[in-house]
Amino acid sequence: MSKTVIFALSASKQLAKEIAAQIGIDVGKCDVFHFADGEILVELQESVRGKNVYIVQSTYNPVSTHLVELLIAIDACKRASAGMINVVIPYFGYARQDRKAKPRQPITSKLVADLLQVAGAKRIITMDLHATQIQGFFDIPADDITAIGIIGKYFLSKQLENVVVVSPDHGGTNRARKLAEILHCPIAIIDKRRTRPNVAEAMNIIGDVQNKTAIVIDDIVDTAGTLTAGIEMLYENGAKAVYTACTHGVLSNPAIERIQQSRIVEFVCTNTIEIPESKLIEKIKVLSVGEILGKIIKQIEEAKPVSEVVSEYKVLQ
Repeated sequence: MSKTVIFALSASKQLAKEIAAQIGIDVGKCDVFHFADGEILVELQESVRGKNVYIVQSTYNPVSTHLVELLIAIDACKRASAGMINVVIPYFGYARQDRKAKPRQPITSKLVADLLQVAGAKRIITMDLHATQIQGFFDIPADDITAIGIIGKYFLSKQLENVVVVSPDHGGTNRARKLAEILHCPIAIIDKRRTRPNVAEAMNIIGDVQNKTAIVIDDIVDTAGTLTAGIEMLYENGAKAVYTACTHGVLSNPAIERIQQSRIVEFVCTNTIEIPESKLIEKIKVLSVGEILGKIIKQIEEAKPVSEVVSEYKVLQ
C-alpha cells in the first residue's frame, strides 16, 4: 500500500483514522483553513505524485461547506499530479434532491455529481445512498456500499426474540427485507404520507406487530419526527418493544430530544456522520463502518472485486 494515501477533511477525521488503521497506514497530512470571509483553503503537506489518493469526507451539516472543502481538496490533488483520485463520501449530502418532485425544482444530487467529476474525482465510494439511481448520475465508477450487514450483525448479537423488521414507509421496503433476511424474521410497513419536507404523517401499519419486538430500519434519520410518530403507532398496535436503526444519523434539532423522550429502547446508527459527544445520549448506539470501507479500499488497490467484501457483510448467520 506504499502508493496509497488517505486524507481526512473536517467532517470525517475519526472515520478516516479507522479506515487507515484497517489498511495499515497513517492518515495523510493536509491542512484545511477557513478564512474570516468564509473562503476555504486545503493544502496537502505531503507528495501525492503518481499515488492513489482517497479523500474521506461526509457532506453533512454544514453541507455546502463540507462539499466545497471536498471539491477544493480534489482540485489540490489533481494539481499535485495524483495518479488516481478516489472520493469516499460515507454520507452523500443533497441525495434527497434526486428528482423533480414538482415543477421548477432542481435535481441537486446530479449537480453535485457533476461538480465532483469536473473537480477531478475518478471514483466515488458512498454508503446507502438515499436513492440508488444517483449512481447513474456519475460517468465514473460509483460504489454504493450498504451498512445493513453491520446493523444486522449487531441485532443478531442481541438475540432478540419474536422480531419483526419495520419499514417506516413503502420506499424502504427493500431495505427492511434485506435486514429481515439476516434476522430470519417477517417485515411490516408503516403507511405514511409526506405533507412537506421534514413533515410526514403515519397512517396505519401493514403487517403484524402484535406482541413482537419491532426494529424500525431507515437510511436517514433527520429530525426524528416521523420516526417517533411511527414508534407510537407500533406501540398502539401491540408491539412490546421498539428498536430503531439507520445508516445516517443526521439528527438535526430537535431529534435528540425526541429520541430521549420517546419509547425507543435503543437508537442504532453508524458513524458515517460524526455525532458530537454532547449528543450521545444513553439510548444511542453508534456502529463503525471503518472496517468495511477499509476492506473496500484494499480490494480496489489490489484490483479485486468489491463484491467480495459486500457479500461478506451480507451473509451473516
